[in-house]
Amino acid sequence: MLNLPNLLTVCRFLLIPVYITVFESGYMKTSFLVLLAAGLTDVLDGYIARKRKLVTQLGSMLDPLADKSMMITVILSLVFSGMISWEAAVAMFLRDAGMIVGSAIFHFRGKRTVPANAMGKLTTVLYYIAILLIIFQLPYAHAYLWFVIIVSFITSFIYIYQFNSINREKSSLRTKSDKSFNKEL
Repeated sequence: MLNLPNLLTVCRFLLIPVYITVFESGYMKTSFLVLLAAGLTDVLDGYIARKRKLVTQLGSMLDPLADKSMMITVILSLVFSGMISWEAAVAMFLRDAGMIVGSAIFHFRGKRTVPANAMGKLTTVLYYIAILLIIFQLPYAHAYLWFVIIVSFITSFIYIYQFNSINREKSSLRTKSDKSFNKEL
């Protein structure tokens, strides 16, 4: 269960308190580097898991949880420091918390979860760019952040559609299997 990709995911969880400590110490740019390190572990764990065929159900659940936990931490640090508005923080938090809670509920109900896809990865990269713009206080940072928030909600709707599709297929296959089994009896 704790293969190399999953250990990298655990490292991402461990980088959360490091990020908080660095950010709270006033080293904003260094805190962004910690966030980038977390992003690197995300890229590496996914690459290694696919390349070495080490994709696990645990990893499929922990990976997005680590991503969302780090993003929620970053959101809270930015809002409490006054770098982003409460409205932006609430929109980001609701989306990420909804994804975490939804994935956990469906996982524990035995439903298949949707692995990260290109849209999800793109959304993450766009958030990293938005955070970079905000931390470095670059022009249009807040307008760009709202653009990314809209993209993230679109991505969430795509995930919900995919989730429904794969679980409908699973249910359909189970029903067909049950019917053929009953015919044999």
